Amino acid sequence: MEPYFEFYKVISIYAMKIFVILFFVMVISVSPQEKYLISFKDKGISPEFTLSKNSQFYDSAIKSISEKSIARRLNSSLGDNIVNYDDIPVKEEYVSELESYGVKIIHRLKWFNAVSANLTGNQISLLKKLNFIDSIEPVRKFVYRNKFNLDESQQSFEKNKNTNNLDYGLSFTQLDLSNIPEIHSRGITGKNIVVGLLDTGFDWQQHESLSGANVLAEYDFVFNDGITRNEAADASSQHDHGTYVFSIVGGNSSGKLIGAAYESSFLLAKTEYVPTETHTEEDNYARALEWMDSIGVDITSSSLGYNEFDSGEGSYSYSQMDGKTTIVTKAAEKAFERGIVVITSAGNEGNSSWRHITAPADGFNTIAVGAINAQNQLASFSSRGPTSDNRIKPEIVTQGVAVYGATASTVSNYGYANGTSAAAPIAAGISALLMSAFPQVLDNVQVRNILIETADQSSTPDNNKGYGLSSALRAITFPVLFYKNNHVTMMKRFQQKNINPTSVKLNFKKANSELYSIVSMNDSASIFSADISGISNGEVVNFFFSYKDSVGLDFREPGMNKDYNFIYGSTKLSAQISYTPTSFKFEQNYPNPFKKNTAIVFYSPRVENVELIIYNVIGEQIKVMYNGASIVGKNEFIWNGKNAKGIDVASGVYYSVLRVGNDFYAKKMLLLR
Repeated sequence: MEPYFEFYKVISIYAMKIFVILFFVMVISVSPQEKYLISFKDKGISPEFTLSKNSQFYDSAIKSISEKSIARRLNSSLGDNIVNYDDIPVKEEYVSELESYGVKIIHRLKWFNAVSANLTGNQISLLKKLNFIDSIEPVRKFVYRNKFNLDESQQSFEKNKNTNNLDYGLSFTQLDLSNIPEIHSRGITGKNIVVGLLDTGFDWQQHESLSGANVLAEYDFVFNDGITRNEAADASSQHDHGTYVFSIVGGNSSGKLIGAAYESSFLLAKTEYVPTETHTEEDNYARALEWMDSIGVDITSSSLGYNEFDSGEGSYSYSQMDGKTTIVTKAAEKAFERGIVVITSAGNEGNSSWRHITAPADGFNTIAVGAINAQNQLASFSSRGPTSDNRIKPEIVTQGVAVYGATASTVSNYGYANGTSAAAPIAAGISALLMSAFPQVLDNVQVRNILIETADQSSTPDNNKGYGLSSALRAITFPVLFYKNNHVTMMKRFQQKNINPTSVKLNFKKANSELYSIVSMNDSASIFSADISGISNGEVVNFFFSYKDSVGLDFREPGMNKDYNFIYGSTKLSAQISYTPTSFKFEQNYPNPFKKNTAIVFYSPRVENVELIIYNVIGEQIKVMYNGASIVGKNEFIWNGKNAKGIDVASGVYYSVLRVGNDFYAKKMLLLR
């Protein structure tokens, strides 16, 4: 009797599944469908599982990314931990189970362990009963509100558009404001760097400024095909915005337009859908970043922003601009964790009631770019900071008023437009130039730090222009530290072109004012380098460079009232003028989240006995970072994720607590192993 019972049990199960499938078929025709994000509970292993390099899960994660992606991750702060739980593809059995119920998958999002699909209300009720489903949430549908119009009327500028054997045409002003033509004249053009653009579409193959661009791959995440120019279902203006943005960074037509990094390679993702009756959806953006990461992108740039959604979709509030809430922000931060430089426009909400930056510009590590005019004055429409948790935004600004670019659906037309959409690709170009100036040396944390340190108001940032106007010249001539196998190299390009290479000196200033020099640095392809030794980990190092030009004039970098400084063991350098704050200021650690090292900074208005301690979430003391007198001005400490005994602590939330007399300041930190 028992086998007979089991037989009927099996028949009943299959009958029920057939009924459910038939029921789905019946209700699809009568029930409206909306897009949802279906999140799974696991990937066959739980998130807490330690990913072993000998496991099938590690193997599947590695196989999902390219050799170039692996190389980028190895050069990043990830070190040898190049994949983690997020990189494991979603479990195929779960996807097959959904498909057996008539669910058509749109995007697989491995970083979120989720898929997106159009579902009816009845389907949602049934799927929620499956034991591997964690949640089913609607995908936010954003009304595309960026009014984009190219003005093809000619404008004249006083600056000479012909320089350095390149004829920039009317694109000279927007590049020269950030000293980009000067960098081009040194043969640095963005070559061998991969830039990914997320936008509305790209009509690049027919336009004279883009037809020669090195496009490695393109994909339409709206219609899921390999065509990013307009298709039959698109509005006529669909690919206009993306084509314009692409030309600002990657265009090349002598006498007409030169892009900021015109010899870079490009990945193009169509993620936006602009017709009035339709919407932009967040899962397109997240999936596009995963795609770019898997191919091996170095820099991503998006000219979009999410805050207000369609009626009934639930708009974001300003309190949610906290770096950890929206899907697009979380996706951008996951891209940064994998060694990618992530750039986005700050938003065009400066004149609206919203006023603030929009997602994903609120990300902790995402570089938000605001807009200025050709006179370095803030554009009124440029979104302001801070984030809702009071971090400075935007990070930098570039020209976003009267920026010249290509006109889609034409072969040779151009025009002007305004917006932080135009500023972001200039910043992406500067990043590409910086990375190509130091091949295979800089990681994304260093790039972000250099862009901030070399902006024109880095010592006095605000929430209008952030750290200020970005300069390619200042960025590329900022010193670089390269650590490998306990071997430390200082690398430097100089602002002067005609220097006497034998005169270059690297001058260190220790705390006791002793000065010593490395008499000469080695010169290779205009990159001077010197091996550094004899400095203890954690020691604060102040230094400057001195050299002569070809006629014997003396130069010093940075200027006479500045020194470069860094903490030995960290790649983070600064060159800010010392200033005395009016009160104690405790900064958020950076990077945060972090995997190896993070910088903890506070500013002191006077010499005061202070104590800086790391605690875990249950209040246990992990390590005393410092106990003693503060320095007037900037005080910086590097925590390497170890306790007082030098043992690595586990992943999780920790607190840095600064005690000044009876006052306490605290910041939450997230360590990821």
